[in-house]
This record gives sequence, structure tokens and C-alpha cells, in this order.
Amino acid sequence: MKSFEKNTAILLLSDGTLIEGKPFGSRGTVFGEIVFNTGITGYQEVITDPSYFGQLITFTYPELGNTGVNLDDQESDAPVVKGVITRRFAHQPSNWRSKKTFESWLQDENVVGICGIDTRALVRHLRSAGTMNAAISSTGTESPSELLKKIREKPLMLGLDLTGKVTTEKSYKWQSTTPVEFDKRIRNQDENPFKVVAIDFGIKRSILDRLVSHGCEVNVLPASAEFSDVLALSPEGIFFSNGPGDPAAVKSGIALAHRLIKEANIPMFGICLGHQILGLALGCKTFKLPYGHRGLNHPCGQTGRVEITSQNHGFALEASSLDKTVVEITHLNLNDGTVAGIAMCNRPVFGIQYHPEASPGPHDADCHFSRFVELMSERR
Repeated sequence: MKSFEKNTAILLLSDGTLIEGKPFGSRGTVFGEIVFNTGITGYQEVITDPSYFGQLITFTYPELGNTGVNLDDQESDAPVVKGVITRRFAHQPSNWRSKKTFESWLQDENVVGICGIDTRALVRHLRSAGTMNAAISSTGTESPSELLKKIREKPLMLGLDLTGKVTTEKSYKWQSTTPVEFDKRIRNQDENPFKVVAIDFGIKRSILDRLVSHGCEVNVLPASAEFSDVLALSPEGIFFSNGPGDPAAVKSGIALAHRLIKEANIPMFGICLGHQILGLALGCKTFKLPYGHRGLNHPCGQTGRVEITSQNHGFALEASSLDKTVVEITHLNLNDGTVAGIAMCNRPVFGIQYHPEASPGPHDADCHFSRFVELMSERR
């Protein structure tokens, strides 16, 4: 395997694929699972989405950075990805909201980037070979053969519980950092808000904002929260959030969901990882997708209404493992037929495998927040 120049960045996959490019952002060597996102906008939201924790994210859209970076569009305090892979990036943004350039933000946040590569060819390779571990290196201090050995020693995503890396350390009441317009079409603003407890497995700020805009008062608990912690807040609804890693490895979250379903007849709503945790608590199984679903244009539904959805997940519920006397499949991913939504037959519990907060994606699925509120309203 050939060496590379010091002013060159390389992307090396665990199957030995070596791609040369140019360094940008922070310089260094980082390892992680390499994935791709097909959205044409929202790079800042993606890079700060806790569900991408520790990954190397390939953007299929050929240019990033046009709108710069601002604090209002972040889904968490700081970037969570290890590396960014793009065809090219804009050195100077054109947006009145921008506070700094894309590259300076990555440098400040110690995110390693590689540009100048054929991302279309890379994505086609990942679609056929599947998601795998990889490394980005722009130091020039290690040979590709040395890097490849380290890549192959890194743990795979399967079996990893990463929620402890991204969850809050302390419980808190959500106070929006950006203006949230209360949706008066949903509820009268003068009414008492619905008390919701959100279990944080890596929750996005836009989800919290949408819950507030739908008339909820949200208390956020860490992923390690116990049954008594939840009930102590007298919730009218319980929300299970998105997050990174293998859902089957989140044993404490699954146990919590199982007990709440069994002993507390309270409306529950799960998104992405939270949806999978609810499914696992109901006896379902999950499996790893070949290359995941990450983008803004995934059609989901069954007969009748179809939703164009924003998605980010590498695992899915196994349809054949569902007990149809207990759980109903409400939505399918119309690209590959995987489970995209479930609901209990005899409990106010449901989950969806996509992101209805739709930041930065479509708004077709926002109705699921209204669905959650309606379940709580019926029990008042």
C-alpha cells in the first residue's frame, strides 16, 4: 500500500479502499463508522445530531458551507461526528445569519475533514459493500498499512451502547434557546401545558422545540433514568428520544420502557432509537441495515397517506419478530419495505423510525406530535 504526502489527506476503509483528497477543518487522524447522508441542506444540523456520534459522515451533496454556521441551527452544544467527507466546501458563506465559516467552525471544534474526493463513487461503493469502519488522516505520520491495522482493531457499531456518551448528566426542564412559535391551531395557548418526560438517549433540540410548540412542558431525564424517576414527575406523556449506537445494547432503556408499558398506562412516543427501544421492550428484534437510511426524502406509509421523511438510522425492527396481537405496523419505508412505524394494539404507545421535527427536512410527519398530544388530551 503506497505512502502519501504530508499535505494530502486520505480516507481509508476497512476493506482496504484508499482515497486521496485534501485536508480541511482540523488536522489529525480519526476513526469511526463511515456513513452517508443524501440531504442537500442542513449540514450543521447533521453534524450536531447526537445520533451521528463518533461517525465519519459523507455528504452526497457536492458542496458544503454555503450558508456558514450559526448557533441557532445546532441540534446539540457541539459537533458529535469525528470526521466530515465532502466533494468541496465554500470558503466564504453567503447568509446573513452566518457567524463563522464552515471550516473555521470545524477547526474550532476539532472535527477532521477531507475534501476533493469523488463522493458519488464513494457512496456507490458503500451501497454495494455496506457500512464499515474507516479512518481520515491528514497528519502524514502513519502509513496506510499502519492505519488499516488500527481500523480493523476498532469495535463495530453492532453491540455498542453509545447513549451514555451523548445523554444529559442531570435532569432539566427544557428552555428553548431559539424562539418557538406556539402552534395555536393545535391547542389554546392559555391552557395548561401537557407534562412530558423525555428520556434522553441523544435528543435533538428541534424535537424538544416541537414538543413545546405543540403545548408540552418537557422535563428531560438522562438515559440512566429509572422507573421511579419518571413517575416522580407525574407525566401525562413519556417520550423516548433518538440516539446513536445499537438499540439492542441499550439494556437499561429497554427495561425502563418495558416496565412503563406494563405498569403505567401513560401515552408514550418514540422517535428513531426511541422507536426501536419501544419495539424491543415489546419483544421485537432489531437488525443492522447494510448502509442505513440517512437523508431527507424517504417515503413512508402504507395505503393512503405517504409521508416524505427525514431519517438517520443504521438499525431497524425485524418485521417477522413482531407479535401482531400486541403490535401493529403502521408505516413502512417504501424504498425497502422495512418497518417505519409501530403502535400497540391495546395501549397508547407508538413509535416512528424517522424524524417528524424535520429540521432540516420535510414537514410531512409533524402530525405525529399532534397524535401524541391527542393521546394525552384524551386522558385529561
